[in-house]
Amino acid sequence: MLSLFQRKRPPVTAAPSPPPAVDLPKGLMRPESAASLLAAPRRQKLLEHIWQRTSLSRRQFATLYRAPLERYSELVQAFPASEAHHHAYPGGMLDHGLEIVAYSLKLRQSHLLPIGATPEDQAAQAEAWTAAIAYAALLHDIGKVAVDLHVELADGSTWHPWHGPLSQPYRFRYRDDREYRLHSAATGLLYRQLLDRDLLDWLSDYPSLWAPLLYVLAGQYEHAGVLGELIVQADRASVAQELGGDPARAMAAPKHSLQRKLVNGLRYLLKEELKLNQPEASDGWLTDDALWLVSKTVSDKLRAHLLSQGVDGIPANNTAVFNVLQDHGMLQPTPDGKAIWRATVTSSTGWSHSFTLLRLAPALIWEVSERPAPFAGTVAIEAAPAEKEAATPLPLPTLDTTAALASQEAAPCEEVSGATSDASPKPRAMTDVMDDMLTMVGMGESQDIQQDAGAAADEAPVTHPDVPAPASAATLPSSPVPNKPASSAAQPSGEHFMAWLHEGIASRRLIINDAKALVHTVSATAYLVSPGVFQRYAQEHPVIATLAKQEKLEAWQWAQKGFEKLGQHRKHASGLNIWTCDVTGPRKSRRLHGYLLIDAGAMFEVTPPDNPFLRLVDGDTTSRHPA
Repeated sequence: MLSLFQRKRPPVTAAPSPPPAVDLPKGLMRPESAASLLAAPRRQKLLEHIWQRTSLSRRQFATLYRAPLERYSELVQAFPASEAHHHAYPGGMLDHGLEIVAYSLKLRQSHLLPIGATPEDQAAQAEAWTAAIAYAALLHDIGKVAVDLHVELADGSTWHPWHGPLSQPYRFRYRDDREYRLHSAATGLLYRQLLDRDLLDWLSDYPSLWAPLLYVLAGQYEHAGVLGELIVQADRASVAQELGGDPARAMAAPKHSLQRKLVNGLRYLLKEELKLNQPEASDGWLTDDALWLVSKTVSDKLRAHLLSQGVDGIPANNTAVFNVLQDHGMLQPTPDGKAIWRATVTSSTGWSHSFTLLRLAPALIWEVSERPAPFAGTVAIEAAPAEKEAATPLPLPTLDTTAALASQEAAPCEEVSGATSDASPKPRAMTDVMDDMLTMVGMGESQDIQQDAGAAADEAPVTHPDVPAPASAATLPSSPVPNKPASSAAQPSGEHFMAWLHEGIASRRLIINDAKALVHTVSATAYLVSPGVFQRYAQEHPVIATLAKQEKLEAWQWAQKGFEKLGQHRKHASGLNIWTCDVTGPRKSRRLHGYLLIDAGAMFEVTPPDNPFLRLVDGDTTSRHPA
C-alpha cells in the first residue's frame, strides 16, 4: 500500500537560506528554517506524539507526515492563528497546526473507516485515511495566511503565500477588511504547497476518501461526513486548551452527530436483525402511529452493534441506554415522562403477551415509501408502568454517558453487580498545551475507584479496576486483518474471544497502550486488563449473558473462564493468574490487574514496544511460564 513512497524521491525543496545575521530594522522578523521552527521542546513533543499515532517507520513518517509539516512551518513562520482569539501570539498558527493534527489522530483511532466497508477494505485503506485526516487538520486554517494577513517584505514588496516560503525579513498586520469565513475558501490556493503530486495521487485512488477530503479543503464540512466531524472536534479541542477550557469536552461530538449514530444503529438492526410483526414472539411491532420495540432486546443489540463498529463508552446498564436515547429525542416518553411503556400485544391469531417496550416515531426509521405494513394485531397500553425498568430518566451529566459515547474515547462502563458510576469528571485548568496533550493521551489525572478482588482455589483472583491505564508512546502495529476473523455469528468461546481480540487490534477498533485501552504491551507481551476486556467482549456478544446464566456466572466471568481454559496466559510460580501493574503518570499512580500472554504473537503481527507508563510489580516473568 505504501510502495509508492518506498522508491527514491527527490528531497523536499528547502527554503532559501536567510541572509547572514545582521541587525534588523524595528518591526521586522527574520524567516526561520523548518528545523529551527520545530526545534522548540513543546513542538518536538507534539511531533513525537503525531508519529506515535501512526503505524509507520521513521522513514515512512518523514515522507508522509514530517515533510508536509515542515513545509507548513516554513509557510506560517511566526504568524499567529488569530488576531485576538485563540493562539493569538507569534508562532500561534504553527502551534495550532501541530495540536490539531495530534488531536485529530487521537480521535481517528476510535473510527473504522470507511464506514460500512468490510474489515479487509478498512485495513487496506487505514493508512490513507489516517494521512488524509492529518492533512485536512493541518490545512484547515492555512487560508488565513492568504486572506487575513498583509505581509510586507524588507524591500517594501508584498508577499503572498503562493510565492513560496519567505526568503527575506518581513512584518505583517491583520487586514481591516478581512471576511471571517473567507479563509476556508482560500485553502485551495495553498494545499499544493504542502502536499506534493505523489501524495495527492495516492489519496485520489480512494474515492470514498477523496470526496470528503476535497469538501474539507473547500471548507464544506457539512458534506465531508466523519472526516469533517473529526476536524471540527480536533479544532475545538485545540482552541479550548489554549483558551483555558477543557479539551475533553470540546472533543465530544455535537449532539446531532451522536444522534445520527444511534439512528443509524437502529435502522441497521431493524433491517438486518430485529424481527417485526411476527404472529407470536417478536422483537417489535409497527402500528399506524408508533414503532414498539422490546426494551431489553433493542438495548442489548444496539449496544453490541455500536461496540462492534468501534464506538466505545456504551453504558452497560440498560436504564442508562434508555436515558441516552430519550435525551436525544429518539424515544416517545410515557405521560409521566418515563422511557419504558408496558403494553399487551395481541396478534390476529389470538396469541397475547405483556412486554416492556420503547416507543419511537416510525418516521425516525423509514421514509414513507419504505415503511413496512402495520401489525395486524393490537398493542394495548397498560395503565401500570413497568416496575423493574421504568425509572424516571435522569438528566445526563455533560461529560458522562452522552459525552463518552459522543467522543468515542471513554472507557467501557464496567458494571459490578448492576451498579454503574455516575460521577462526572470536573473541568480542570489547562496551563500548557503539552500538559493537556499528555492528558489526552492518558497521562493526566482520573478518578480512583475502589478495586474489589476475590479468589477461589481453581480460579484467578478477579479484580475490578475501573480506571484504565495511561497511554504509551508505543506505536500501533499496521497489522492485516487475521485470516480467521471473529465472526459475530460464531459461537462465543475462549478461541472466539482470542480471534475477536486479534481482529479488533488489527483493525484498530480496539486501541492499545492508551488511556482507555484494555490491552497494553508489558514485558514484551500482551497484557489484558481484567475484567474490562472480558466485559467489552460480553457487551458485543449479548448471547454470552444467556450462556453465563446457565452456569450462574456474570457474562464477563463466563468469558474470562473460557479464556483461562485455553492456557495461553502466564502464571505465577504460585499458580495464580492475575498480574499487577503500577501505572505512573505525572500526577498520580494507580494499579491495574490483568493477564499476561505467553506468546505476544497470538495478539500482534509485530509486537509494539512496552508501554513506558506501566511497570510489572510481580517480579520477573521470564521463569514463570507454565510448564
